[in-house]
Amino acid sequence: MKVIQILPELNSGGVERGTLELGKYLVQKGHDSVIISNGGRMVEQLEREGSRHIALPVHKKSPSSLLQIKALRRLFEQEKPDVLHLRSRLPAWIAWLAWRRMNIRTRPRLLTTVHGFNSVNGYSKIMTSGEVIICVSNSVKEYVTSNYPHVSESKCVVIHRGVDPHQYTFGAQPEQSWVDKWHNDFPETRGKKLLTLPGRITRLKGHSDFLKILAELPEHFHGLIAGGAHAKKTEYLEEIKAEVASLGIEGKVTLTGHRNDLMQILSVSDIVFSLTQQPESFGRTTLEALCLGKPVIGYDHGGVGEILDALFPEGKISPGDLSGIRELISKWERQRPVPKQNNPFTLDSMLSKTVKLYESLALKH
Repeated sequence: MKVIQILPELNSGGVERGTLELGKYLVQKGHDSVIISNGGRMVEQLEREGSRHIALPVHKKSPSSLLQIKALRRLFEQEKPDVLHLRSRLPAWIAWLAWRRMNIRTRPRLLTTVHGFNSVNGYSKIMTSGEVIICVSNSVKEYVTSNYPHVSESKCVVIHRGVDPHQYTFGAQPEQSWVDKWHNDFPETRGKKLLTLPGRITRLKGHSDFLKILAELPEHFHGLIAGGAHAKKTEYLEEIKAEVASLGIEGKVTLTGHRNDLMQILSVSDIVFSLTQQPESFGRTTLEALCLGKPVIGYDHGGVGEILDALFPEGKISPGDLSGIRELISKWERQRPVPKQNNPFTLDSMLSKTVKLYESLALKH
C-alpha cells in the first residue's frame, strides 16, 4: 500500500508523534509512507525512519491556503495513494476539496482521525468526512456521535493511542550522564521532590492550577513545567511567569522550555499531573508516566479519565479540586501508590489496528 498522511506541521505534539510512529511502522511492514506538512523539526527523524516528506503550506488559516487545492489534487494523481489519512482540520479541508473532484473509481480511500474535542461547527465537521473515522478514545467517539447526528456509530472506530512498553519500561531510570547534565542545567531541582506538568504551553493545560498547588506546598517540593511555547503563545508564557512572581514561588518552579527528553524528565519525577481545563481526547503523557511507574494526578474527564480508570484510579480527581490534590500529595508522601502494569494501551496495538483498517479499506477499491 501507499498511504499519505497530512497535517499542518511537524514540530512537536501527540498528533505529530503518532504520525511519525505510524509512518515508521508502515515502512517496516513494507508499505510506502508519505507525509505532507509545512515541515518542522521532526522531518529529519521522519525521513531517517523511511517515510517521505512533501512540504506544502497546508498550515495557514488564510484564504491563500485554498490555492493548494489544485496542487494537492495533482499530487494525489501523481502519487496514486491507496489511502489518504486526514489528521487536522485545515489540511483536511484542503485535501478533501482536492479529493472530492478526483475520479471516484481511482481516488484513494479517505480516512480521518478525530484527535480532540474540537469546537462543534462547520469548520470542525470536516473531520467527520472520512469513509471511516478513527476516534482516539471512547470519549471522543461519544463526542462525535452526539454532536454530529449524521455520523453513524458504525462509521466510527475507536483506536486508543498507545506507547511502546519497550521504550517506557516500568521503573526505568535515565543514564547517570543525563542526570548529571540535568542537575548542571537545573541545579534548583537537586534533592527536591519533583512535581511535573508536561505539555506544550497553552492555556488549556492548567498551569494556573498547578502554580496555586505549588504555592501551598512545603519547600522540599519543586514544580516542573516541561514544554515549550509556540511563537503565538509567548504572551501566555509571560502570563505564567507573572503568576509565578505574584505567588512568590520563583525558586519553587522551573520552566524547562521545549525538551526532547521528556521520558527522562518523567522518570525522575515524583508525581506527574494532568490538569487540563477541558477534557483531553486521550492524554498520552499521562499514559507514558504510568508506564514508567510514576503516579499521576489527573482531572477525571476525557481520555485521561479512561486511562486512570484502567491503570491508576487512585489518581483521579474532580476538575478544579485543588485542595483534594494537595491532600493526595500529602497522603502519597507517606505511602505512594504504584500504577498497574497491565497496560492495554500499547503502541503496537494502535499501529496494527490502524494498518489493518487501511488494508480493509484498500481492498474494497
